[in-house]
Amino acid sequence: MLAAVVPVQNEEKRIRKTLETLLALPAALIIPVINGSSDLSCKIIHDLRSSQILPLYYKEALGIDVPRAIGALAAKKKGATAVLFLDGDMDGEIKDNLRELIRKVEEGVDMALTNCYPVEKTEALSPLAVKLLHYRRNLNREIGLEQDLGSASPSHGPHAVSSRFLAQVPLVELAIPPVSLALAAKGGLKVCVGTTIPHKALGSPAKDASHSEKIAATIIGDCLEAICVYRNKKRCRSDGTVNYDGYHSQRRLDLLQKYLSQH
Repeated sequence: MLAAVVPVQNEEKRIRKTLETLLALPAALIIPVINGSSDLSCKIIHDLRSSQILPLYYKEALGIDVPRAIGALAAKKKGATAVLFLDGDMDGEIKDNLRELIRKVEEGVDMALTNCYPVEKTEALSPLAVKLLHYRRNLNREIGLEQDLGSASPSHGPHAVSSRFLAQVPLVELAIPPVSLALAAKGGLKVCVGTTIPHKALGSPAKDASHSEKIAATIIGDCLEAICVYRNKKRCRSDGTVNYDGYHSQRRLDLLQKYLSQH
């Protein structure tokens, strides 16, 4: 059984299209993890009236990526053999790409990622994007997968994982996606790029410069932490001169740990 996990926070403009895309796929279960929403997202999801949709509601914002881990546990408890992760604001025309990710897992891949930068021409990218991709490549090089993955990361774009991945990688680590990638590689799981979706085709709305900087700092810190985990060293989000927090400190890992312990 395929389950799709969809983090949702104030996505009233896009969530209907995102869920309609998933309803057109062979997903037996769709789990929107609605957290910190004050708009009409909940009503829109309810009004779809689909027996395939099983929402989880949190009044508080869970923080970036934490909803993935909570949704993954719910999917695992329902007997999912594969889980697809798709952010609630990704309403692009990506149905065929999602099918490709699912097919890769069905063929035996444990973590199928999306390549969102098929052509990494530095002159076409902002300095911030170049820096971010540098750290993502460094992680993939460290775990021995740069040749296969390039700069692809579970932090960017939809991705799918197998039940074997869910059984082997501690679900709490899905809240820091690069760490889950590092643990998959460390554990000998099969990881690949399953599809290519240029960033602009995802459908996600453009964000301001401050948000972009915080997202980049979050992912860079995640990559540095993942390298520490891969090397069996104490976790650290610093490159020696800068500590990369971004949105990391807003992750409600306390609520995640509580949810995991209760279930």
